[in-house]
Amino acid sequence: MTTALLAFSRFIDRVTAFIGRNVKWAILAAILVSAGNAISRKAFDLSSNAWLELQWLLFGAAFMLAAAYTLQQNAHVRIDVVSGRLSKRTRDVIDLLGHLLILAPVSLILLWLSWPYFQDSFLQGEISSNAGGLPVWPAKFLIFAGMLLLCLQMVSEVIKRCMVLAGHIDDPAPVPFHGHAPPVPSPGGARPE
Repeated sequence: MTTALLAFSRFIDRVTAFIGRNVKWAILAAILVSAGNAISRKAFDLSSNAWLELQWLLFGAAFMLAAAYTLQQNAHVRIDVVSGRLSKRTRDVIDLLGHLLILAPVSLILLWLSWPYFQDSFLQGEISSNAGGLPVWPAKFLIFAGMLLLCLQMVSEVIKRCMVLAGHIDDPAPVPFHGHAPPVPSPGGARPE
């Protein structure tokens, strides 16, 4: 059972990492669309609501689809002043409880609510109320897709935390992107300046 759970966790991690590393192109596309729209508006007095909506759709795609990757890379916000003073095991227990008691219910509710929200928009062929606007359903689908990825990554993180706490694996979590590494004591025991 342990091997199967870890294999499932690794599969989720690979999917999340692939999407997380590649969604950055949506940011580049949003920048290019924004620049093109600004140039056409200033130079040729041409503007389009579709281009403006495409910008926020691309940014929304990057934000929603990268949330799971942020969780996987341990890059979410923490209160380092507090968590840095806790033992590794205590931080693991807090992470596990946070995933199960906060992230799981919130993401599952949003996942459950976002599917009919997308489905209704898609079936109705909902279009933006702005003149020349884009279909709305892709943006609504991104909410569902982002929540699905986040839920799956949360499952992977719960599996890994349980396995670490049970002593089955070493901690695979990357060092957080935020904060500073704890100071390394000098040979004499004094803290470096």
